[in-house]
Amino acid sequence: QVHLVESGGGLVQAGDSLRLSCVISTRTLGLYTGGWFRQAPGKEREFVAAISWNGGDTAYADSVKGRSTISRENAQNTLYLQMNNLKPKDTAVYYCATAPIRPWSTRMVMSSNEYNYWGPGTQVTVSS
Repeated sequence: QVHLVESGGGLVQAGDSLRLSCVISTRTLGLYTGGWFRQAPGKEREFVAAISWNGGDTAYADSVKGRSTISRENAQNTLYLQMNNLKPKDTAVYYCATAPIRPWSTRMVMSSNEYNYWGPGTQVTVSS
């Protein structure tokens, strides 16, 4: 069984930064693709960022590219999402997720269907 728990969300002002964390409880360490998704009220869940099991590959949604960084600490089984220059449109529930290791494909890791384990989410609210 794999369990994920996000933390680090909160209420911030436009232009502020946040670092989201995701602690993964599992028998293995770092043997998964990691991803972050978000879902805003009235909108579909959307891809935010992904990282390969060894951190060698990353992918970002155009909406956050250049102001967000995904990282991982495999020894701690933790994923991170650093978000800078937050905007009101970033307001959403953010979910971390893991996917089985496969040959890296940006197209595939952007799909929520690729991921088999999900956290309960953490709320990020950006005030204007």
